[in-house]
Amino acid sequence: MTDELEFAEELARSASQLLLGCFSHSGSPTSTKKDRSVVTEADLEADRLIRTAILEKYPGDGVVTEELETIYPAGRRAVWVVDPLDGTTNFSLGLPIWGVSIARLVDGWPETAALYFPPLNEVYLAQKGQGAYFNGERLHINPAQKINTTTFFACCSRTHQRYDVQIPYKPRILGSAAFNLCCVARGMAVLSFEAVPKLWDLSAAWLVAREAGAVIESLDDSQPFPPVPGLDYAGMSFPTLAAPTQEYILKGRKNIKPR
Repeated sequence: MTDELEFAEELARSASQLLLGCFSHSGSPTSTKKDRSVVTEADLEADRLIRTAILEKYPGDGVVTEELETIYPAGRRAVWVVDPLDGTTNFSLGLPIWGVSIARLVDGWPETAALYFPPLNEVYLAQKGQGAYFNGERLHINPAQKINTTTFFACCSRTHQRYDVQIPYKPRILGSAAFNLCCVARGMAVLSFEAVPKLWDLSAAWLVAREAGAVIESLDDSQPFPPVPGLDYAGMSFPTLAAPTQEYILKGRKNIKPR
């Protein structure tokens, strides 16, 4: 494990402990951001904790976070992209599918990834060219494995609002873009589609999925990587498909059409 990956995992765990201290099964108060997504005080606290720790450990790196710094920095070869609480709506409602997503991009591409979903006790780690891991076990998608009847189609809540979907698998809206991509990496989901994911939703789980052997692509011409220095990513989204093989990506493209 590289120093960056070890640091990212420890930081994800530390932020998760903070979040668990704020989490209540009866729900948490929220406020609404400009893009109509919700935010909690826990989001902000976790964001501050993560950003401070990164800048102390790697002062020469840049940091992009969902809540505090959404402009991709110029002049930095390495940039950390952080979602301090992926699945905020779930968190605010007392639902247990939420977590911390931390990625380090080098030359604009994800190189290190750590995600921790504390209520589920699930850790996903990846290093570019060195594989992906789930709770210490190597993830490896077998392209020859036959899709069974219990696999599902993971999507976001905006999918059916914005797209005409004709996917023949059971749909599941789990409430976390990063978790959906990790479900593909584990071989549980035959296809994942996110209609409006942001850079911080994708960066860590994108690497986990790729290193596990999954295929992941933008549905349209938008490309999250490499990010553009100086651009504010708060208002940008990248419709994204992920699947075990290119065959299922093509099926997704054929059967998910904008309304």
